Amino acid sequence: MFQLAAVTNLSLYLFAGAVVVLLCVLVYLQLRLLKAERIKNEAAAKFQQLESQVNSLQLATLESKLNPHLFKNILNSIQSHAYQTYFALDKLANVLDYILYESRNKFVTAKEEIEFALNLVEINKIKLSPLFELNVKTKINEADPMYDQPLIAPLISIDLIENAFKHADLQSEDAFISIVFEFKDSQFFLTVSNKVSPKSPLKKERGGIGTETLEQRLRIIYKDHYKLNRFVEDNVHIAHLNINLREHTAAMHTVR
Repeated sequence: MFQLAAVTNLSLYLFAGAVVVLLCVLVYLQLRLLKAERIKNEAAAKFQQLESQVNSLQLATLESKLNPHLFKNILNSIQSHAYQTYFALDKLANVLDYILYESRNKFVTAKEEIEFALNLVEINKIKLSPLFELNVKTKINEADPMYDQPLIAPLISIDLIENAFKHADLQSEDAFISIVFEFKDSQFFLTVSNKVSPKSPLKKERGGIGTETLEQRLRIIYKDHYKLNRFVEDNVHIAHLNINLREHTAAMHTVR
């Protein structure tokens, strides 16, 4: 009789313990659900705010010509990848601020342009598989006196980077995108290379409207003090931009 009562009490204790554990789990899950809902609402509000900025984006002149549809596509990509939403929206906010405010200036510093481009790369990463080979390097001589001077035309790097993500072969095992920024000897360098998709027009054509716009801007602003080379070799598209800021600055002073 005593043993039966003891077993019964033990069962009741175990049952009560299980109920308490279950209640704790339910409370924990409820709190996590509420937190997730709050994060979702905050992300949705941030998304709407950025979408409103994109809708009002008007960069009509050659200095700041940009297609707002680019950012609409980016926003749609971000929205479809909830796990990266916060990070990507933060980077997109930086990009939009740069375009809306800094690009109004005739020139920005190399540091500002490189920071903008790196944010743009981070946003584009959302399109890629975690296993995709994306290499981004910066080789900067920050002691160079021209690194912090406003001598770089804003958004000058966007075309080369966007083309790499647009035309890259994302399927093959040896697919890759490589982006290298350099600043040395008062010169700005940007080299972008990527494995070209078999369906990409880059295998057949030299470039489109974006390419023509970039070259036109470079020609107007930097005259003979830049080099832009694009070519395809072994199914790898390579674009190399070099702007000699020392020569450009000396020429400007001579004209004055």
